[in-house]
Amino acid sequence: MTAHLTAPPTLSTPAEHLFAHVEPEVPPSENESQVKQKSNDELQDIYEIASTADKIRVGKRRRVALQFPDSMLGDAPWVVEALKSEITKPPREQGRGPEDEYRLERIYILADTSYSSCCVDEIAAEHADADVVVHYGRSCLSPTSRLPVIHVFTKHQLDEELALQAFVEDFPDTECKVILMADVTYQDHVSRLASSLRGRGYHQLLSTGIVHNPMGRIPNRVVLGACDEPVPEDLDLREYSVFHVSTPPTALLLALSSRVKSLHILPTGKGVDGTASSSTVSSGQTAMRMLGRRYARLLSLASAGIIGILVNTLSVANYLSSIDNLRKQIAAAGKKSYTVVVGKLNPAKLANFAEVDGWVVIGCWESSLVEDDAGFFQPVITPFELDAALAGDDKRVWSGEWWGGIEGVKEFVPEEKDDKDADDDGQGDDTDEEDSAPPEFDLRTGKLVYRSRPLRTASTAKTAALAKNGGSQSAALTLRPKAEVATVRGVVSPGAEFLRSQRTWAGLGGDYDTSEQSAVIEEGRSGLARGYTVGSDGGGRT
Repeated sequence: MTAHLTAPPTLSTPAEHLFAHVEPEVPPSENESQVKQKSNDELQDIYEIASTADKIRVGKRRRVALQFPDSMLGDAPWVVEALKSEITKPPREQGRGPEDEYRLERIYILADTSYSSCCVDEIAAEHADADVVVHYGRSCLSPTSRLPVIHVFTKHQLDEELALQAFVEDFPDTECKVILMADVTYQDHVSRLASSLRGRGYHQLLSTGIVHNPMGRIPNRVVLGACDEPVPEDLDLREYSVFHVSTPPTALLLALSSRVKSLHILPTGKGVDGTASSSTVSSGQTAMRMLGRRYARLLSLASAGIIGILVNTLSVANYLSSIDNLRKQIAAAGKKSYTVVVGKLNPAKLANFAEVDGWVVIGCWESSLVEDDAGFFQPVITPFELDAALAGDDKRVWSGEWWGGIEGVKEFVPEEKDDKDADDDGQGDDTDEEDSAPPEFDLRTGKLVYRSRPLRTASTAKTAALAKNGGSQSAALTLRPKAEVATVRGVVSPGAEFLRSQRTWAGLGGDYDTSEQSAVIEEGRSGLARGYTVGSDGGGRT
C-alpha cells in the first residue's frame, strides 16, 4: 500500500531555499578550452603532446599528475587520452629498443588547485603519490621544493601582422630602444616578431627568452640581442621601453614599472565585434596609481598591533625559512604575529580572524599580490611592503620599486644595541624606553594608536611587575594601566586578549547558568539493539 504525503517531510528543502542557478567559476570570455574549436592535430601542437610524452618516458615516470587552470579543465580528458596513446606506443614506432620499455601506471588530473593556479600544486600531487607534475598554462615559474615539473605553457594564436602594426604605431622611430617580450603562452611568437622588426630597420631592438629565475632583472626572462645571445648584465634597462604581447599579470606590471623606461601592452583578447585589437595600452600612469594605493595599504600596517602571516603556498622553495624570518622581523618591531593557512584566499575566510589588523602573504611573486578591489576587510600586503611598513616613519623611503614574492625575503638580523642602552644585568631598560617613546598616530586617519606594539608593551609591564614583586615570576595576567595583555602559558597573546575583551560571542555554552542544580544521574539502557537491558537490575527488556 502506497502512503500519500499530506505535507512535505521534515528534512525537505523549503521552497524559498531552492537551488538557484550558480554562475560558472570561469566566465565564458576567459574559457581557454580548445577541444571543440580545434582539430586533433592542432591540439597535439597546442598541448605539446609528443614532447611531453617523451620527457615522461625518458624520466621513467610511472605516476603522472596533470595540473590545469580552471579555464582549461574542459580539455583535460582529451589530454589524458592523447598522452596515454603517445606514451604507450610500441617501442619500434617511437624509435626505441625493447630494452627501453617501461610501463605507465596512471595519469591523474588535478582539478582543484590548493593555492594559485600559477604555482605547481605539489600538495595535491603528493596525495596521488605522483612522480612528476605536468603544469599547463601560464606559470610564475617559482622553484618547487619536492617534485620535478614539466611546464607546458600551451600555444595561442596571434595575428602577427596586427602586432607588428601596433609596434610601429607606438615606436615610429626605428632607432628607439625597445625590448620585445610576451606572456609565456605567446612566447613562441617572439622570435618571429623580433626578426620581422629588425628587417624593418629596428636594429636596437632586444628580445627575451624564458628562464626559471623570478628574481631576474625582468622576472623569468633573459634579455637577448640580435643573434639570440644574452646581453651584458650591466645593460641599463631604464633606457629601454618594453613592448609586451598580451596583458601581463599585475605583479609583473608593478615590478617593471621602476625598472624600464615605459611599458606598452598589446591586449590579445577579442573586442566586442569579435576581432583582435591592434591598439596598445601605455601602463605608466596606471602603475603609478597602483603603487600609490599599495603604499597607502602598507601604512595601515605600520600602526597594526597584530599581523597575520598568511601562507599561500606549500610548494615554493624556502617558504618555511621565509615564515621564520617574517616572525622574527615582526617580533623585533614589538608586534605580534599569527601564522594562518587557509588554502585559496577569499574575504570570508580572513573575516573569521577579526583580531588581526593586517596580513602579509607568503607565496610566489604573483600570488602574493592581492588586488585592492578584492573585498578584504583588512589590508593584505607582500613581504617587500611589510619591510617598508616596519621600517619606521623616520626610515621609510618609497623609491617606487616593488616586489611581490618571498624570493626577496632576506634573513633577519636583529639590530645591535649600544652598551649604554643596556643595564648591568644585560637587560635593557624597557620601562624607560616605553615611557619616553613619542605617541604614535595612524598616518591615514590621524588617530592616536595605543597598541601598535603589544609585545613591547607587555615586556615593559613584565619588567615593572618583576620590580614590584622583588624579582619573582607571576603566572597571572600581565597588567599595566591602560595596557593589559593576556598571556597563554607565559607567552603574550593579543589574540586571547581580543577574545576576552572584544568578541561578543564566546562560543557554544556561553549562556550556561551555573546556579542551576544538576539532575540525578540514572542508568539508561544497555546491551544489544535486539534487546536492551533497562537499569542495573536487568529486569526488563525492550
